[in-house]
Amino acid sequence: MSFELTGRVVEITPTQQVSDKFRKREFVVEFAENTQYPEFVKLELVQDKCDLLDKFAVGQEVEVMFNLKGRRWTDAKGEVKYFNSLQAWKINAAGSKATAPNSPAPAKAEAGQPARPYTDWAPNGEGNLDDDLPF
Repeated sequence: MSFELTGRVVEITPTQQVSDKFRKREFVVEFAENTQYPEFVKLELVQDKCDLLDKFAVGQEVEVMFNLKGRRWTDAKGEVKYFNSLQAWKINAAGSKATAPNSPAPAKAEAGQPARPYTDWAPNGEGNLDDDLPF
């Protein structure tokens, strides 16, 4: 499912090489539906999308398009754990409606139909890496 968020970048982390086949980069955006209680949302970029943050700086207003992701993982003790992530796939300067070449538009769900997830980052477009990582 695809979502959009507009806010101010408050933190950008360096890209992490998680394994030889997987890398990610995290950033935090502050937004406020109610200005008395701002929200701080951590998002992540994966694979070739990590470079999208290179043209942005802390303090900059951005529009972020992202997917809500969730995974189930069984640890070594046999306990099932669940992980959620907000996986960004496009970032624009706030107010800019420019679309990067080859970037998909946010998925729109038809009545009763789920939104089409953006999975171009994954091998064979499957949206699933064959590894034992819990994310």
